[in-house]
Amino acid sequence: MNFALILFVLVILTGIAWVADKLVFQPQRRRAADAAVAEFERQQQRVGERFADENAPQTRARIRDDKLRQPWWLEYTASFFPVILVVFAVRSFVIEPFKIPSGSMVPTLLVGDFILVNKFDYGLRLPMTNTKITQGRPLERGDVVVFRYPKDESVDYIKRVIGLPGDVIAYQDKKLTINGKPVPETPLPDYFDEERIGYAKQFEEDINGRKNAILNNPAVPPFVVGADDYPYRDNCEYNSEGVICKVPPGNYFMMGDNRDNSADSRYWGFVPDQNLVGRAFFIWMNFSNLKRIGSFH
Repeated sequence: MNFALILFVLVILTGIAWVADKLVFQPQRRRAADAAVAEFERQQQRVGERFADENAPQTRARIRDDKLRQPWWLEYTASFFPVILVVFAVRSFVIEPFKIPSGSMVPTLLVGDFILVNKFDYGLRLPMTNTKITQGRPLERGDVVVFRYPKDESVDYIKRVIGLPGDVIAYQDKKLTINGKPVPETPLPDYFDEERIGYAKQFEEDINGRKNAILNNPAVPPFVVGADDYPYRDNCEYNSEGVICKVPPGNYFMMGDNRDNSADSRYWGFVPDQNLVGRAFFIWMNFSNLKRIGSFH
């Protein structure tokens, strides 16, 4: 959010300088260049052919270039406006890069992954205000989404969409159920967690035909400890087996793939639609492991 604000301010400042240069300063420089060249021509006529400048074309061009050159303060403002405008537009409406800071989405996303987020899939939004200006497609269960953390909107989170508006999500005894239907899990080989230097139980989860890997340690207690007070908390029931929530209108239930190491909707509640940033879809760099580059589910 702060970086978006900085870019917006730079666009405004450099844009003002660019417009002022096109409408005011550039015409002034052209008039000054024409006057300087005309004065040079008059000097050449006065001195006569014998003493005339042998390199008159080059001198004439140098005089014109000197007069047309932007002053340093315009060179470092107006000249950068097109580049900053393109960066701002692409970042705001097309694609935005993010870096994964935590292990909540392991094994899908690792700490140090640099990802790309589609900003128009769920509808275009105005920068800073996040006001939706086009409808876009609806979220689907299983999408990996970047959003503004509801308890501190200056912070971006990334999780997987588990529940849509109206869904009843139950996470009981470490098993996920959506609208009364258990989500199938298939055991996979144990996953070596380099961050914790140990093996973790790994499963393939199938949400409406969309498959992704999760980590789920049966030895960790199923109940939720330290859930916050959040909007629509009355929609959730906490018990010794976990939590059951009905997703309110205009909100989503998010969970991390690292089920026992993810602060998500089980702890801080639902994500309002206006907090959505975009759909994560591609790892473009991981300096520790170049094999990570590519798309993910």
